[in-house]
Amino acid sequence: EVQLQASGGGLVQAGGSLRLSCAVSGITFDDYAIGWFRQAPGKEREWVSCIGNDDTNTVNADSVKGRFTLSRDNAMNTAYLQMNSLKPEDTAIYYCAATLGRGCLLSFNYDYWGQGTQVTVSS
Repeated sequence: EVQLQASGGGLVQAGGSLRLSCAVSGITFDDYAIGWFRQAPGKEREWVSCIGNDDTNTVNADSVKGRFTLSRDNAMNTAYLQMNSLKPEDTAIYYCAATLGRGCLLSFNYDYWGQGTQVTVSS
């Protein structure tokens, strides 16, 4: 069984930071790139960030560029999204997903999805 478990969400004031984790099991972790997505109330799901199957290639959406940083620990089968300088418009449920291959997939066509974790940023 393939599982992606997102965690680390919570309540934070504007300007604060959170670190999200995505723990993966059931697949060969370093064969997969990891994407992060979010969905805010009343809005469609959007792509946020992606990291390749190692930690040398990362891509961020313009809305989070310069504030969010990706990393992964292949030995621990875990990917991370460090979120700094958070804004109220970052409030959303954040999802991690895995896609087979070395590079990032900037779409919703990922192979496996996690359950999401809530991030709420107060003004």
